[in-house]
Amino acid sequence: MIPASKVVIGQEEVQAVNQVLASGQLSQGAQVAAFEQEFSSEAVDGAACIAVNSGTSALHLMLLAAGIGPGDEVIVPSFTFAATANAVALTGARPVFVDVDEDSFCMDPESARQAITTRTRAVLPVHLYGHPADLTVLTVICQEHGLELFEDAAQAHLSKLNGRPVGTWGTAAAFSFYPTKNMTSGEGGMIVTSDSMIERKCRLLRNQGQERRYENEIVGLNNRMTDINAAIGRVQLRKLELWTDQRQANARFYSEVLRGVQAPRIAEGAEHVFHQYTIRVEGSNRDALVEEMANRGVGTGVYYPIPVHRLTPFDEVTVLPVTERLCQEVVSLPVYPSLTQQERELVAGTLNDLVNAGG
Repeated sequence: MIPASKVVIGQEEVQAVNQVLASGQLSQGAQVAAFEQEFSSEAVDGAACIAVNSGTSALHLMLLAAGIGPGDEVIVPSFTFAATANAVALTGARPVFVDVDEDSFCMDPESARQAITTRTRAVLPVHLYGHPADLTVLTVICQEHGLELFEDAAQAHLSKLNGRPVGTWGTAAAFSFYPTKNMTSGEGGMIVTSDSMIERKCRLLRNQGQERRYENEIVGLNNRMTDINAAIGRVQLRKLELWTDQRQANARFYSEVLRGVQAPRIAEGAEHVFHQYTIRVEGSNRDALVEEMANRGVGTGVYYPIPVHRLTPFDEVTVLPVTERLCQEVVSLPVYPSLTQQERELVAGTLNDLVNAGG
């Protein structure tokens, strides 16, 4: 069975973990500090980085640090993972769901513009599947209305728009290092910001509200990253550029040979890092196709079958036609960097056979 995704862990990661265990310094020590500095240098043009225990924590803390809370509204896409909206709701603010662009699968700027009210404090686009949202237009919208721009970059390590890295456009951004992301720390996240006040507040919030032990300044949480996780992340970061090249090469192969499906479209000026290679299967039974692919030894993923605004915690009647349609049509193919030529040929051949035979 070719899995839909695959964690790549090698001997270097094992050795790094063993060194941390032998050191006796397991939580938020030298490894975490080094990981923050290296991610800053390698991924986000020197912006400040604050390591935390998950991508969701990164989202939550950056919003809290910026003062988002009860009475506020934050505009988010519904076609995403629930963590985006959960982080907003956990601050006491209200997530306002908007539609996405047909081609990029990212927040539609015009849909966001129409959702602005007197309570809107921020816009939070998601760089879905590794494709950057239209940050150029969203930045203008936020400037026109005096709003904060945040970025959910959980799936978009090294993605760029017009040569500028995602994570560096707004007030703050959140990355994830969950095991299936383009790089992992086992579990973890990173807040990125160029605002020194937000940086300090995030550092306080992740560590019980204290910078120095027993000198608590605010009410905080325990969202610290361990040195074990940071050690894994440092090794993976060194491999990220090569892995991104391999993902992009796998994506180019699929786009050249697949027939009868809509391949991912890349906006002008966008660098897609293909956390997922997501196709659209229009006018067919997507779920039956997924099942038959599995029967033939090819794993796929459906991200995401239910719009977030339809999930039980939110359960809104908002009509988002593109989002609703995508949830019925999208299928993600294996695109991870360790995929072999034989495996990707099998994936493409199996899909072509099924689609050409009517699914």
